[in-house]
Amino acid sequence: MAYSQPFPLAQGKAPPLPHQPSYGPDLAVRLICPDCRDPNPNIIEEFGSGDLVCGTCGLVLGDRIVDTRSEWRTFANDEGDDPSRVGAASDPLMEGIEQLDTVISFRDGGSGIARELQRAASRSQSSRSERNILTAFRDISSWCDQFSLPKTISDIAKQLYKRSDEEKLLRGKPLDAVIAACIFIACRQAHVPRTFREICTLTHVSKKVLGQCYKALEQAFNLSPGATHNSNSSSTPTGPENLLVRYCNHLDLPANVQSICSDIIVAARKHGIADGRSPVSIAGGAIYFTCLLLGKTKSVRDISAVAGVSEGTIKLVYRLYYAEREKLVKQEWIDEGKADLARLPYDSTK
Repeated sequence: MAYSQPFPLAQGKAPPLPHQPSYGPDLAVRLICPDCRDPNPNIIEEFGSGDLVCGTCGLVLGDRIVDTRSEWRTFANDEGDDPSRVGAASDPLMEGIEQLDTVISFRDGGSGIARELQRAASRSQSSRSERNILTAFRDISSWCDQFSLPKTISDIAKQLYKRSDEEKLLRGKPLDAVIAACIFIACRQAHVPRTFREICTLTHVSKKVLGQCYKALEQAFNLSPGATHNSNSSSTPTGPENLLVRYCNHLDLPANVQSICSDIIVAARKHGIADGRSPVSIAGGAIYFTCLLLGKTKSVRDISAVAGVSEGTIKLVYRLYYAEREKLVKQEWIDEGKADLARLPYDSTK
């Protein structure tokens, strides 16, 4: 393939006036192929190879041309808008809300114009409801990061908050309480349960207000116990066995302690032992009972700090389990040498 330089034709360039230099490209210049000399040239820009090619005869008219197209590519059969060069990827949760911001500098020479422009821009860019949603989404992401929760829970909580805001379910309730209730429900739906106390500690929301918001969302989203709901909106209660994984990990206990402790909790529930106690109290007492049974050294103070319940509550659950120890401890554990009932003190004061 031969290479040639573009051939200018019919420039029609008027001479500049005296003492008036002209700058910039001359838009009156047309490029045509020097071989074809077609007055209506078919010049193609090959961005893949960086060449400027005549579409009629194939002569390369230029090379190393700059690709001026968007840096993104769309495979939607030319449907929708091509993503821009700027801004983050589109968020489906922010549909209908402007996702690009205009930032005005603070440097105005002390005239105060920048502050006025910032106020005008904030009023014109989004409504109050949109600003509340953006603020809530930022708080949800921040709190989920502090709690080491995965992005899945953050997205579920954002969906719940957006739905509650659109349907005006919790009008008049504090924003922090609504966000806390959404995070609590999202944890249950994602099978990563967190207790009320843990959510209250994270968000600094009182347990009473959090309970009110949770009950309202529970009824609105059909999440009440015994209600008919699909798998996408199911909300399983936080059982003590669901808390064992985190508690045992924080206490640095081996895996066999967790499995045996889970079996003890299930057996206790079957026989109605410690019914009516909170899941956190049962989990803490069961861990303490299992550690003594297996000869693992863990004090009541350590378990109390991890579970977030008092030492007296843990000892109370332990005494209930000790009274029915014959029903809770399997004979195979004793035969295999894993457990020993003689290790269990009658009234532990450790």
